[in-house]
Amino acid sequence: MAHTFSSPKAILLCLVFLFSTNVHAISAVLGIDLGTEYIKATIVKPGIPLEIVLTKDSRRKETSAVAFKPSQNALKSGSYPERAYGSDAMALAARFSGDVYPNLKTLLGLPTDDSIVKEYAARHPDLQLEAHKTRGTVAFKSKATANEDAWMVEELLAMELQSIQRNAETLAGSDTNVRTAVLTVPPYYTVEEKRAVKLAAELIGLKVLSLISDGLAVGLNYATSRTFPTVNEGGKPEYHLVFDMGAGSAKATVMKFQGRTVKDVGKYNKTVQEVQVIGSGWDRTLGGDALNYLIVDDMISKFVESSAAKKASVAAESVHGHGRAMAKLSKDAERLRHVLSANIESGTSFEGLYNDIDFKYKITRADFETMAEAHAERVSATVQKALDIAELDVKQLDSIILHGGTSRTPFVQKQLEQIAGSDKLRSNVNSDEAAVFGAAFRAAELSPSFRVKEIRISDGAFYPAGMKWTSPQDKPQQQRLWTERSVLGAAPKEVTFANHEDFSVRFYQQVPSTEDATVDQETKVLATKNLTASVASLIEKGCSHTDIHFKVKLRLGTEDGEVEVKKAAVECEADAPEKEGSVMDGVKNLFGFGKNKDQQPLEDDEESTEESTENASTTDSTETATTSAVESNTSTSATSSTSADSANSSPVPKKKQLVVIPVDYTMEKVGVPALPKADLTKAKDRIKAFEASDKSRRLREEALNKLEGFTYKVRDLLDSESFIAASTSEERDSLAKKAGEVSEWLYDDGADAPREELRSKMKGLKDLVSPVEKRIEENGKRPELVKNLRTALDETNTFIDTIKGKIAEAEAYVSSLSSSTTSTSETSSTVTSAPSQDADDFEGLEDDETTTSTTTTAAAEGRGPAAPIYTMDDLKDITALSKSVVDWLDDKLAEQEKLPETADPVLLAKDLTEKMKKLEKASRDLAMKSVKNSEKTKKKSSSSRKASKSKSKSKKAATKTDSDGSEPTIDLKNRGNFFKFGEDGKVPTVEEIEEMIKRMSNEQQNKDESGTKHDEL
Repeated sequence: MAHTFSSPKAILLCLVFLFSTNVHAISAVLGIDLGTEYIKATIVKPGIPLEIVLTKDSRRKETSAVAFKPSQNALKSGSYPERAYGSDAMALAARFSGDVYPNLKTLLGLPTDDSIVKEYAARHPDLQLEAHKTRGTVAFKSKATANEDAWMVEELLAMELQSIQRNAETLAGSDTNVRTAVLTVPPYYTVEEKRAVKLAAELIGLKVLSLISDGLAVGLNYATSRTFPTVNEGGKPEYHLVFDMGAGSAKATVMKFQGRTVKDVGKYNKTVQEVQVIGSGWDRTLGGDALNYLIVDDMISKFVESSAAKKASVAAESVHGHGRAMAKLSKDAERLRHVLSANIESGTSFEGLYNDIDFKYKITRADFETMAEAHAERVSATVQKALDIAELDVKQLDSIILHGGTSRTPFVQKQLEQIAGSDKLRSNVNSDEAAVFGAAFRAAELSPSFRVKEIRISDGAFYPAGMKWTSPQDKPQQQRLWTERSVLGAAPKEVTFANHEDFSVRFYQQVPSTEDATVDQETKVLATKNLTASVASLIEKGCSHTDIHFKVKLRLGTEDGEVEVKKAAVECEADAPEKEGSVMDGVKNLFGFGKNKDQQPLEDDEESTEESTENASTTDSTETATTSAVESNTSTSATSSTSADSANSSPVPKKKQLVVIPVDYTMEKVGVPALPKADLTKAKDRIKAFEASDKSRRLREEALNKLEGFTYKVRDLLDSESFIAASTSEERDSLAKKAGEVSEWLYDDGADAPREELRSKMKGLKDLVSPVEKRIEENGKRPELVKNLRTALDETNTFIDTIKGKIAEAEAYVSSLSSSTTSTSETSSTVTSAPSQDADDFEGLEDDETTTSTTTTAAAEGRGPAAPIYTMDDLKDITALSKSVVDWLDDKLAEQEKLPETADPVLLAKDLTEKMKKLEKASRDLAMKSVKNSEKTKKKSSSSRKASKSKSKSKKAATKTDSDGSEPTIDLKNRGNFFKFGEDGKVPTVEEIEEMIKRMSNEQQNKDESGTKHDEL
């Protein structure tokens, strides 16, 4: 019997779990394009398919920057400075260059001694960059939060993601939480850099469904609106290269696009689209920022050469180390580069660039392209590397798809045209938003809440990877398992180890360290826990050491490309144990169909013993016969026994079976140390505290703005004619005085007052304004509401009077019909003589039915008024309600007319609306009663018809079996069909009457059958 678990706590937990899973299933998902200079996001929600998340300034992309605005006053405990994001943050760079953090993507997962980190520090001299005490990665010490520990770059990126998340929730609606996302990452990201992205998302509670490379995201977006040749039907795949050049880097990704027919549900097939990355190349420092710094360096060199700078002995190193000057130069350099993409020359000017020295600068496109010649060659190298890994020639490409803002730079496109020709360059995707739309499509595909076009994608590994371990002979071993062309999520690879004792395997990723060298960067360690014990168990089962193998199945995960263990077990081939006889074997032996060994003849001694036992009670003649039979068969038995022994002596090969024992193991991440649990909790808490501080500041500012706006509103009200008419002079004087005090307080100490004090001031003003505004509102609404209520009352009373009139008319008709029936009955009883012994025994059987249905039949046949659907009892409630509302309205109107306009009203709009709703409800209830009464009437009429048919059938049966010759009751309608008198008016004969009854019975039977069919329909 199944155990029923009905603990209230368990039931509550189950309900909570069910609710939480359902909420997760219907929640919105995000696709985030994590760019170096800009972050873009697209939300997918039921009812909102693939919509760009706008910033608070209604822009389609957010600048990848966060800033801390130093507070003018000392911060209180638990408070943090004001944060700014995007363009607002960059606007503060010139004033607070030490607390503005742009382009953080390039620093994720890198140690402070990396060349990229050093270059970033040189370009942002005012930032206080230091190594994190636990991880050794980049962290920033903020001047605005001097009392706080240094902020990890992951924490700062988490703040930017949190701003995107908040904007997405605003777009989706206040009741929607955005908790899952797919993020794009460049193909050159190592395992450590991908972990840093996931850590940033984890700090704000954002679950990363998957990471997808930039190029594949663009390719996925490209495939959503296209179909490709089906390869298993003879089609050839298409090869496209996505060249993505943004602010930080340049990437080239070669992908194969094809269709494939696969098995669908049941006997059907379907065609799916496939997108697979087969090669990728990149240049981590070739991007818009690098081109901007070319212009910045040219600006500084020309500034130093200016006469004013020479007089002040300004050195280039001094300008490079000046944070504010570098922020100004970087901002204008980017603007100039964008202008030069469409114009042949441009210029800018700076007021007080350095040491109060003004500077004007001009540049032409030709000068810029001359400075960028070396960078143009790097474009070709990036594309060629991707083609080499894909093992394709540029001629085999169907097109080159451009993506990224820097790809629109003229010299970049010229370089691509030289490589592949202008006919292969395509701008058939949105060069700014294709990646974010691809990420959002992937998020919707992974979410259980959405169904999308089936596109199977395969991302690349991009780096060679392998493993290292120590052999049983204590020799270091190394094996490469994956190459740059390997596909994430492919079939697992099985690796066999000769180790029979617990050991560890270290997995690595081969990444470049310098231009020509690589380094094996360890990512995970697999350590066995019970390998030694499992091998010992196999030896006990008969396995030899040489036959025992430890096998592990490994693959690269689809979400982040890290090594995953799908199976780990030791195995060997051992002798299969003999199975004991089953019940079926016993049955076979019983009927002589056992195994060969069970069918062998008995030995002599066994047979003699058996024979003597069986024949112990036989006669002497039987014993003699038995003995002779045994003696005669001795030679035969001996021969058979000898042959059986020889057969048993030959070796029978034993069956082998594969014995597999799973091995327990641990899989730990190595490389950059993970945050301890305490530090992770601390990081999450201070981000939450920062967000709470920002929220409190926003609410205080809203309260301040509302209070200031309300003081201006009070001034307008005091001059309003309607407000003056509805208020007394004392009320206006008190309000004017209070408003003046609040205005003066706002300009003095109120600007920095806490939110609670601002709300208290607002409440004091509203307490004076609200009564007067309520009078104005009531005086404006009252006439129309009173008119509507009067109209409803008049309609209700008219309706009641009409129904009462119909009921009275129907009752009068029924009374007159009843009296007429009574007089007719009395006359008939007076004239009719006493029934004789031969009278009809069935006469008068339908009198009751005819009497009770007189009114209904008459009304149905149009001989009287229609039967009313209401009774007097049905009208009692609505009549009483109507009268009470009329009395209440008259009393309140009289009382209200006595009050002046400056007094609080007694006849309120809400009361009038409530009375109206009560009347409407009473009308609905009465309408429902009419429906119910109509249904009852229909059921009663149907029952009466069925009862009439039953009685008619009974009468026919009685008429046919009657022996006293009495006449049946017949329908007088159409009696010409049955009574055919002669011209002389003689009564019909007996034979004619019998024929008439027969015809009448047949017709009535046909009517009954047709009525039954109608009822069934």
